[in-house]
Amino acid sequence: MESADERVRQAYRTRPTLMQDEGTGPAVVFAHGTLMDRTMFRPQVEALAPEYRCIAYDLRARTEHYRPEYGLEELADDAVAVMDGRGVDSCVYAGMSMGGFTALELALRHPSRVDGLVLIDSMADVHDPGQTKTYEMMVEQLLESGEVPRALAETASQILFGETTREERPELVEEWVERWMSYTPMAVANEVGSWMHRDSVLPRMEEIEVPVLVVHGTEDASIPVEKARETAEELLDGKLVVVEDAGHSSNLEKPETVNAALRRFLQEVYG
Repeated sequence: MESADERVRQAYRTRPTLMQDEGTGPAVVFAHGTLMDRTMFRPQVEALAPEYRCIAYDLRARTEHYRPEYGLEELADDAVAVMDGRGVDSCVYAGMSMGGFTALELALRHPSRVDGLVLIDSMADVHDPGQTKTYEMMVEQLLESGEVPRALAETASQILFGETTREERPELVEEWVERWMSYTPMAVANEVGSWMHRDSVLPRMEEIEVPVLVVHGTEDASIPVEKARETAEELLDGKLVVVEDAGHSSNLEKPETVNAALRRFLQEVYG
């Protein structure tokens, strides 16, 4: 009998509806963070597709393949299936938060498949025990309620978006709050579970030989910018770009700044 992992990877290889694939040239693959989906990279795809092939895909939690439980190793292997399905030998892999955790796992498990990495509001280390406990409590509340209640979605918005964005672009925040309320609780629980108790890979950063761009918002309430700086310093070829007045979704909150940094990085990688 075909396993759950085999089914989802077959879906990634054969179902282009799970992703947005635009442009020609060297490939850039985008992986979203927890609660988000591939549309969070629309500003980057629109800006970069004239020069690069941009592939943004939905991770397991945004598909029907959110069961059973899975981890970052499975997500990294899913990324390979996405690339195989689109005929991409190697790429710059850009991940936001959970997508960044996946990016690091991908580079460590399948180094030949990456030309470079972009870590957006992510880190190589782990969350502190207090944060982990908070996330555990949120998951418990989610499963007990049987839905994603507005109160919980609004709490999540304070984690996913910076204070400036919440004040200046409330319509953007509300759009995502309403989207989160439509999610299946178990899909979110397994999504959070994929990374909540992961091991730190900070001691392994010297194993990553490709260039890495670390992009981080100054108002990130989930991962302090110091964690991004720590990650960049441990990499053999890491560069940190700090995004002012942006939170945990800096590429969506300040797309012009992030797009400019991405374009410079891609020119360095691909010439």
